[in-house]
Amino acid sequence: MFKYEKSVFINRPQQEVFDFVTDLSNDSKWQSSIESVKRLSDGPIGVGSTWRYVTSLLGRKNEVDVQMTSYEPPHQSRVKAVGGSIPFENTHTFQAQDGGTLLTFTGQAEIGGFFKIAEGLAGKQIEKQMESDAAALKKLLEAG
Repeated sequence: MFKYEKSVFINRPQQEVFDFVTDLSNDSKWQSSIESVKRLSDGPIGVGSTWRYVTSLLGRKNEVDVQMTSYEPPHQSRVKAVGGSIPFENTHTFQAQDGGTLLTFTGQAEIGGFFKIAEGLAGKQIEKQMESDAAALKKLLEAG
């Protein structure tokens, strides 16, 4: 089990950051491993909402369905993979701070299949991507 945590301060209001991050349709705009996202469920975003990701990790494409399992505006959300080769669960915590938002990503992934062979490399790739993705999210949201 690979566990991770990353925090980033974004100079935007908490509700705005929450709304953007919890609409997983935006993920391909700031997460480098996500090639495309398609919303599968209808209605407002909340517990039970689903999306399909096409991702790339270590040069391999992976399709994964993701479901929102917790939705507490504007403080916290949680998603988990409900299909695909890398089961994961991510929690996003949003905290108002100094006129902006401290966003903390925590999660865990079960690296298996092809990726199990390269687990250490995959873990390092995920950590590197989290760092660059957090910077990309900050830049995107602060640009307005």
